Amino acid sequence: FNTSIRQIEAELDLSYRTVRRRVERFASALDAPSITLSGPVEIDELYVSAGLKGRERDQESRSRGLSTRGRGSYDGDKPPVFTLVDRGSDDRYVVPAKSADESTVRLLLADHDEESLTVYTDGFRAYEPLEEDDTFTRKYVVHGDGEYADGDIHVNTCESHASLTRRWLSPHRGVSKDKLTPYLRAFQLRCELYRKPGDEALKHALDAAL
Repeated sequence: FNTSIRQIEAELDLSYRTVRRRVERFASALDAPSITLSGPVEIDELYVSAGLKGRERDQESRSRGLSTRGRGSYDGDKPPVFTLVDRGSDDRYVVPAKSADESTVRLLLADHDEESLTVYTDGFRAYEPLEEDDTFTRKYVVHGDGEYADGDIHVNTCESHASLTRRWLSPHRGVSKDKLTPYLRAFQLRCELYRKPGDEALKHALDAAL
């Protein structure tokens, strides 16, 4: 389900361009996940390397040996990707974003069933405004203080899902940031299919791609 284009090219004896076009056509046909949260919910973010692969840059590339300080950014070719785990429904979501800020967080959490949605986070400042909103009940751990879990308060499931996300992207040896969304939608579909029985998984795959 996640074979690199180069491998498909070799196995099917097709040109790279033909395979890439068909893969991108399939990925672009996938719908964005509809996020309706039952709660409680874990939310966390990761940053993936995704630049302007296959296109000319308007500036000189940064040496691979020089890392930038702080969190990644879309403009810095390390766009944020949010992971959400709904503990009520057991659904998981992976959503790329242009920025990791309060407005993005609110947009991701907007559609929920609970009157006051319980949200588990780490200590990242983008989640802090949730504490001032009666729509949410924020509970958090501060990783910087060596705190990773306090009973039910943790984002460990998100972090586990983030590691699967990185593994999913790794065969492609770098993804263009403007193509990141289709790749992650394919990953979202793969995760959904894995959690469904055979016939239901097939129907879900056809519904998603047609």
